[in-house]
Amino acid sequence: MYGMHRTTIYLPEDMKARVAEIARIREITEAEFIRGAIEKALERPRPRGGLFHSGLPDLASRDEYYLEKWGFGEWES
Repeated sequence: MYGMHRTTIYLPEDMKARVAEIARIREITEAEFIRGAIEKALERPRPRGGLFHSGLPDLASRDEYYLEKWGFGEWES
């Protein structure tokens, strides 16, 4: 295990049982399964803010502008 460091994680009983079962089915060790799951999680692209991070001022900072321009919050008769 050259280049590896031992670490300890705490898993709920049901999760530990699922890890053990999947590792058994795949015929790998639980450690291999856990390392693979962590590796996949680290490869995922990080969220970039999506809907609420466009680089533009947020709606709350310009509320008066939008209320006046489009009449948000006004009742029609």
